[in-house]
Amino acid sequence: MQVSAKFLIFFIPIGCIIALTAFQYAPKVSRSNLADSISFKQPSNFPVPAYDLKHNPITTKGFLLGKALFYDPSLSADGTVACGNCHQASAAFANLGSAVSKGIKGCKGSRNAPPLFNLAWQKEYMWDGRINAMQLVPVNALTNPCEMGNSIDKLLLNLQKDNSYPSRFKEVFGSSKITQQMVLDALSQFTAMLISANSKYDRYMRHEAGASFTLNEEAGYEFFKQKCASCHTEPLFTDLSYRNNGLEETSIDIGRDSLTHQRSDNGKFRVPTLRNIEITGPYMHDGRFYSLKEVLQHYNAGMKKHANLDKVFTQNQQPGIAISATEQTQIIAFLKTLTDVDFINDRRFNNH
Repeated sequence: MQVSAKFLIFFIPIGCIIALTAFQYAPKVSRSNLADSISFKQPSNFPVPAYDLKHNPITTKGFLLGKALFYDPSLSADGTVACGNCHQASAAFANLGSAVSKGIKGCKGSRNAPPLFNLAWQKEYMWDGRINAMQLVPVNALTNPCEMGNSIDKLLLNLQKDNSYPSRFKEVFGSSKITQQMVLDALSQFTAMLISANSKYDRYMRHEAGASFTLNEEAGYEFFKQKCASCHTEPLFTDLSYRNNGLEETSIDIGRDSLTHQRSDNGKFRVPTLRNIEITGPYMHDGRFYSLKEVLQHYNAGMKKHANLDKVFTQNQQPGIAISATEQTQIIAFLKTLTDVDFINDRRFNNH
């Protein structure tokens, strides 16, 4: 009987080289046609987004205002940390090479900064799903004492005193009196536009000319569909559920339990998307694994018998799933087809 392996819940190889070298292939968006390029376009192979375009429609000026806020360190308490510090465009808006987020005064958080893309298709956010609206996501970073360490009142006061922000907010929202909702809506207009849907996989699925898989990629895709797709559902490559993959027998970070206060949720974390996984390491909710080798060792022989360990990881009453060397090579080859070079180098999103 074939076991559904779902082992890729938090499994990802690192490939920083692509993020550092792919700029030569980046699509160029000049300033003259920027306005024409700012519009929310649903990928043909994606479901209907959850983002409310009627409540907060995306405009060019709103997008650019949100982008300015995203990259502005003055939003932090001491003016040193911006959203873009922990969410870097070259890493698909993850925190390249950093296990956990690092905030003001060098304070280190307890969780890995997740990548920011395709957020418009989510209804819950953060590793434990404690935020249920995209507009509210920035509040956590802005006010967390170990991240940007600010208060909303102080932030609004600083923006109001700025030479340019009041007039820019008036252009977008019709009032120069800056409110929390206006700030969050502007940031949402920027982050909702972070859509990653042009990887080799996407071009292959759309049957575009020249888009084909190698033998290893094709074999890896078949392996994925058989053993991983129930958790990492196409095309978003996550079912947005919360699962325990045996990192510890007793969870150091209780995960979803911190929100629900249910013992059955102890040690469970969101199933992350596998898109762009090649450049979003390190991996797991606490960034404990920096390499594919470490991840494979975990699933092969390192999984712990947590009380909430997902049943798929237990074979013959023992945790773990054996993956042959050939299967490892093939699944890695397929996962690399999910890297969206156009997205990570899209100049609309870069701070340049």
